[in-house]
Amino acid sequence: MKKYLAIIALMGCLTGLAAQGKQFNALFNFNAFYHPEQQKPYVETYLSFDAWTMQFVPTSDGRYRATAEIVLTVRQSDSIVYVKKYDLNSPIIADSTQTDFNFLDLQRFYLANGIYSLDLSVRDKASSQPAVSVSQLINIYYGRRTPAMSNLQLMASVKKTEQPNMLSRNGYDMEPYLSDFLPEEITRLNLYYEVYNINREVGKNRFLTYAFIEDASTGRKVEGIQHMARHQSAELVPVFSTLDISTLPSGHYNLVVELHNKDNETMLYKRLSFYRSNPSVRPALDMAPATGTFAADITDENQMNYYLDALYPIASEAEKSAIKDMQKRICLEEKQAFFYHFWTERDALNAADRWKEYRGWLEHVDKVFSYPNTPGYRTDRGRVYLQYGPPDFVRDEKNFVSALRLGSGTDDDRRRIVDASGNVSVSPLGPTGVSNPSLGHVYYLPYQLWRYNKLERDDANRVFLFWDEFRSGLYKLLVSNARGETWDPLWERRLSQQQLEEYVVGEVGEQFNRGH
Repeated sequence: MKKYLAIIALMGCLTGLAAQGKQFNALFNFNAFYHPEQQKPYVETYLSFDAWTMQFVPTSDGRYRATAEIVLTVRQSDSIVYVKKYDLNSPIIADSTQTDFNFLDLQRFYLANGIYSLDLSVRDKASSQPAVSVSQLINIYYGRRTPAMSNLQLMASVKKTEQPNMLSRNGYDMEPYLSDFLPEEITRLNLYYEVYNINREVGKNRFLTYAFIEDASTGRKVEGIQHMARHQSAELVPVFSTLDISTLPSGHYNLVVELHNKDNETMLYKRLSFYRSNPSVRPALDMAPATGTFAADITDENQMNYYLDALYPIASEAEKSAIKDMQKRICLEEKQAFFYHFWTERDALNAADRWKEYRGWLEHVDKVFSYPNTPGYRTDRGRVYLQYGPPDFVRDEKNFVSALRLGSGTDDDRRRIVDASGNVSVSPLGPTGVSNPSLGHVYYLPYQLWRYNKLERDDANRVFLFWDEFRSGLYKLLVSNARGETWDPLWERRLSQQQLEEYVVGEVGEQFNRGH
């Protein structure tokens, strides 16, 4: 997801106080690509301002212009590897009230493979307010011979280049869409990404790209919205896809792209989370009456409302919308019909047994995970339990302490960095690790580690780690390597109360990687 640069830091947008009580708003995003000819990765940063939120001042010719002061800094450990300070000027306008437009800045710079911190600071130069800033981690790894994909980039527009400009790439002018929110008026999702070194995997054979949308809550594919295309392999293959999302209901989704070989085997995949608002589309649910079924046995409407609410952890976005709508009305028969439909959609032959199993899980999470004013199924542990079932292994630690020691002049003097896919990279610890070979004891906050040996639509050994940040008894999901779940490369540093250096893998990190 994108990063909101703000006085309140949320994903995707910059908001800062400007002159005369205004707020300036700017969307910020970045992406990492690879240049096969130069054999170097590079980063693009995008910054788009809402002109009407900026303070426009007169120019020498009596027209008006707004200016933002921008400082872009990239750090690795304690070293600055890239810095640029510059002014971004808006287009000049004749009327200071005609500011219903955006203006965009794009920067490109090379970075070697590694993990960096990108710091961005922005100030409206016509304002007396201080700059606002955000920091974002960048993890870059592109091998010279390894097949890979860039991240997925949504596009506001794509057209052939007539005159080369800052938006030009591979013969096209591409204006990025920087938000992860798609309102109702956007009916087509335009997507761009690049595929590298795929010829080393498939040779001269063609390969298939398959783009589709899945429900973020359930992982279930949204039917009827997809794009498939065949491509000739090369060192660099730019890919454009367009999906019609006019009928996509409101909700939280993942845009998924898979690369398949000639045998239809998945070689690579990427996901991009987004939110859709489309209130005019109401999903149609073809529901038969529930007479004589297990759903009709639920005759207390309050109990039915409770059971419907407890379906949220496994419901699709369309089903959540239907549940929310039904709970506002008093109509037990309709709720029974929906409840029956919900379970027959999942297992037409054994719907009653599926519900009985889920009800047993529900009773367990409400008994074990409930918190004051929060039923168990609305907690993170309850949600994961109901969505994936009972874990195969649980490690419960209330006061875990480890002795972290690093040698001197050996392989132990290196950071072991593990990403969400379990890939490990190694980099020097630097002066701190070498000069202080013993880091003493590390005290961790209470946590539970859950391992699933195999999840549906996922790889083996998926791990969820929950933490009790305030020692209150309420455990929240801190990190998971399961598809579609949260990943934070600094999760162990947070769990260890900042005792570990950034990206150092401590003993709990080793437990996470092992799954026990």
